[in-house]
Amino acid sequence: MAAELDAETIAFAHRMFDLARSGGTAELTGFLAQGLTPDLTNDKGDTLLILAAYHNHPAVVAALLAHGADPARVNDRGQTALAAAVFRRSAESVEALLAAGADPDGGAPSARETAAFFALPEMTELLLRGA
Repeated sequence: MAAELDAETIAFAHRMFDLARSGGTAELTGFLAQGLTPDLTNDKGDTLLILAAYHNHPAVVAALLAHGADPARVNDRGQTALAAAVFRRSAESVEALLAAGADPDGGAPSARETAAFFALPEMTELLLRGA
C-alpha cells in the first residue's frame, strides 16, 4: 500500500507541474539541482517533461533532459513528450528530445503518427533527420 502524501508535499508537486506548464525554467532548474526527480509524474502519468513539451517550453524541456529526464516515458494515455512537441510544432523541443534518445515510434500515437495525422510535414522531416 502506498504511503499517503501530506498536503504540503502535494502542494509542492502541483507547484512543480505548474512550473513545467508555465515555463518556469530557472525556478524548476533550481529544484532539480537540489534533487527533485526530473521524472516526477502526476496522477495522469504526465511527467514534467511531457507537460513542458505540450505547453511549448523548450527551455524547460532542455533543462529537464540535462537533469536526466527520461524521454521515453509515456503517460496513462500512451503519449510521449516527443509526440507532444510534434503536436505543438516545437522544432527546438523535438530536436532536444531526439538528441536525448526519444523514439519517434514510441507511444501511441507516436510522434510520427502525430505528425502524419495533423499533416505536419516540417515535423515529419525533423523526425526523419533525427532518427
